[in-house]
Amino acid sequence: MSDKEHHDVDRAVCVADLKRFLGEARDLRLAAASDPLRGRRRDCLRTWQAARLANTHADLLASPQFKIAATFFLSDLYGPKDFSERDTEMEKVLPIMTSMLPLSGLRTLLLAVELDALSERFDAEMVAVLGKGLDQASLTLDEYGAAYRAVDDQNGRELQIRLIGETGEALDALAHKTFARGALKLMHGPAQLAGLGELHAFLERGFNAFRSLRRADEFLGKIVQRERELMLSLFSADQAP
Repeated sequence: MSDKEHHDVDRAVCVADLKRFLGEARDLRLAAASDPLRGRRRDCLRTWQAARLANTHADLLASPQFKIAATFFLSDLYGPKDFSERDTEMEKVLPIMTSMLPLSGLRTLLLAVELDALSERFDAEMVAVLGKGLDQASLTLDEYGAAYRAVDDQNGRELQIRLIGETGEALDALAHKTFARGALKLMHGPAQLAGLGELHAFLERGFNAFRSLRRADEFLGKIVQRERELMLSLFSADQAP
């Protein structure tokens, strides 16, 4: 098989995976939205998780060196933000993206969308386990940990954390390519006119976040290490760090 044929196969696989994960995330969000009680419980869980993330990574959010990247990570990649608008836009222009975006750009989006779909899947499972526990005033760490273990998918949790690191690495690589900076600037106006404002804004925020870092490996290492330590402590029922 020639290099071009390999490239075409890689692109086709990437696009197929993008479609699959976009569809999964969309279906999970629609299922939550169709049931007001489930939707409220999902919102409560995501609010709790956002507060936990902000607490775990408070030093990164306060750091002049890491603040921009940490804010992006905890809002656009691993936080409670609703990505339905971004994903709807992506589905709408997937045929165009397939032909126009470089494979590296498609792979970066794929990592972010896979992480989103996996997070939606875990949130749905946690809501199902916690049930009425999410209707009370506050959720305790012990209750969260018990539900986390009841979902019982350590391999999936490890994949989620690995995707966090890999998405960051891909965005960092993209942010330091000269063509990407020029392309994002050129795309701003046309993206707004075409109804792709949120997708463009997501890419722009990710680009700026990693352009702000001198040592992306140090930042990503801190995020991944802390999340892995927390995951292991929750599975072992230890007091979470």
